[in-house]
Amino acid sequence: MANKILAGVDEVGRGCLAGPVISCALILKKNINKKFLRDSKTISFKDRVEIAKHIKKNSWYAIGSASVNEIDKYNIFNATLLSMERAAKKLKKKPHLFLIDGTHAPKKLKNSKTIIRGDQKIKCISAASIVAKVYRDLYMIKLGNKFPQYRWNKNFGYGTWQHLGALKKFGVTNYHRKSYRPVYNILSR
Repeated sequence: MANKILAGVDEVGRGCLAGPVISCALILKKNINKKFLRDSKTISFKDRVEIAKHIKKNSWYAIGSASVNEIDKYNIFNATLLSMERAAKKLKKKPHLFLIDGTHAPKKLKNSKTIIRGDQKIKCISAASIVAKVYRDLYMIKLGNKFPQYRWNKNFGYGTWQHLGALKKFGVTNYHRKSYRPVYNILSR
């Protein structure tokens, strides 16, 4: 695989109660500093934002998403695969192989290989993980300005106790995943 062009693909936001699921497909350029590339969950928010800028300048990348409505309609598993497929399709430079974090690849991606914990093992997947996470986090911060009571600027839509408390007190927004149990339970009261 030495001369093959590899694209890493990873998603973020599967476990959130609000917001889209975001995927990134990414091909590293030769001049990237790989020492920064590791699992996005091990990097602080502030450092992730800076590292994502470096990655974006030194790669070809594309973002794909699946909306809250698509998550509720197709389920999170299928919506995640849809967001990965969209990211891969939008990638301007075409790789020989897509390396996908996890155990499942979109069926329409014929040239792909799944790698369990790929975001910890493969640099192009780590880079995709960082770019996807920063993209989604910044989106949720912006969205959180309209709904400050849910603290999306801190929890990014995950089911923290502050977010769950706000759901009970203020109700459900159009940005919440209605098929997710905590949200569904509030709507079912």
